[in-house]
Amino acid sequence: MSNSKIAQVRLGAEGPLVGVQGLGCMGMSEFYGDTDEAAARETLEVALAEGVTLFDTADVYGRGANEEFLAPFVRAHRDEITLATKFAIDRSDDPHYRGVRNDPAYIRSAVEGSLRRLGVDVIDLYYMHRRDPAVPLAESVGAMAELVERGLVKHLGLSEVTGAELREAHAVHPIGALQSEWSLFSRDVERSAVGAAVELGVGFVPYSPLGRGFLTGAFTDAGKDLSEGDFRRYQPRFTGENARANAALLEPVHKIAAAHGATAGQVALAWVQQQADVHGLTVVPIPGTRKAARLRENLAATRVVLTGDELAALEPIAGRVAGDRYPDMSSTSAARE
Repeated sequence: MSNSKIAQVRLGAEGPLVGVQGLGCMGMSEFYGDTDEAAARETLEVALAEGVTLFDTADVYGRGANEEFLAPFVRAHRDEITLATKFAIDRSDDPHYRGVRNDPAYIRSAVEGSLRRLGVDVIDLYYMHRRDPAVPLAESVGAMAELVERGLVKHLGLSEVTGAELREAHAVHPIGALQSEWSLFSRDVERSAVGAAVELGVGFVPYSPLGRGFLTGAFTDAGKDLSEGDFRRYQPRFTGENARANAALLEPVHKIAAAHGATAGQVALAWVQQQADVHGLTVVPIPGTRKAARLRENLAATRVVLTGDELAALEPIAGRVAGDRYPDMSSTSAARE
């Protein structure tokens, strides 16, 4: 494989030019067990050197700590990167609280907090992390549009919304990117959200394109494979009989990986990347990692091209997955489509 940087694509019809694969930074602060700051900072630098320019965080990750962690890297490379962050999941003073807020007053407060923690004057891509159906979408997106008018945000994004919600929001203000889970294990976005994104020229940013690591083939039972501090221990697809059943679904992934001299994770990422051609839209997945070696492995997937027969062999997997994506699906698009 070539050692050249990854290709660049435009994120949506009028969005920024970014590397065809981005980096999810959530795990650099919490959720996946113990963190190593030095290794994580090395990973950020390696990512940029390899052509990654879209770096994704959120105010909820580490309750602001992830944005603060990224600040020195962002300041050092501000003109080279596309910085994405999110608002809406309110943890307040309780680390276990997961409320969702979309009201304009909260949005205005949230953006100020993110700008302060990141140490920047403007956010390149600002997402509504989750939708609160109790707040009119037009009201929330209207408040987000005001941030663009004030020069605090360049592009707007949504996460985990339906196709109908994407169209409604786009009518208020152009939406640059839709970020939702999309992988060989999670394809509910294809019901309506992907089609709406194609229609509107919205870029798609799949999070958890490796199924939170399950598609690498590393797990068979979260209770045995993961540390106490890893939130995947409580995810339905990672536990007990579900985990064992899902591990068996990876047989065609491993077979295809062997044929390409690749890893299972690379095949899973290649599948996500190729959905751009399958559906006719920009797709920039953001696999998360804290290790430079894993980052390089993920980036190599951009040069794995699956054949039509291989894509067909992978097609049935999602329909056979055991367990929901989250213990509580109430704030995700799958619960409302």
